[in-house]
Amino acid sequence: WSNVSIHNAVATSSALGFPIALAGTLGYMWAGWNLPDMPAGAFGYLYLPGVIIISIASMSTAPWGARTAHRIDIAPLKKVFACVLFILAAYFLLH
Repeated sequence: WSNVSIHNAVATSSALGFPIALAGTLGYMWAGWNLPDMPAGAFGYLYLPGVIIISIASMSTAPWGARTAHRIDIAPLKKVFACVLFILAAYFLLH
């Protein structure tokens, strides 16, 4: 609709996701900061060992995903992206 290539749209979405994720992370840390019985390594609702594992996995697979997105034709990429968005929307609606 906006005559933006799918690669630029995905990149912009990824870049805008960072400040949203940062705000959510800080909010979860603040909301759960004084809760009793949190496991060791937890800062509020943020569990540091989980953050480290997910960060390592994300950083190690991001280059592969970027290369794959640039090699694939635009039409299938749009369809895959649309399917992922529909699956995420269904998940949020059902949970």
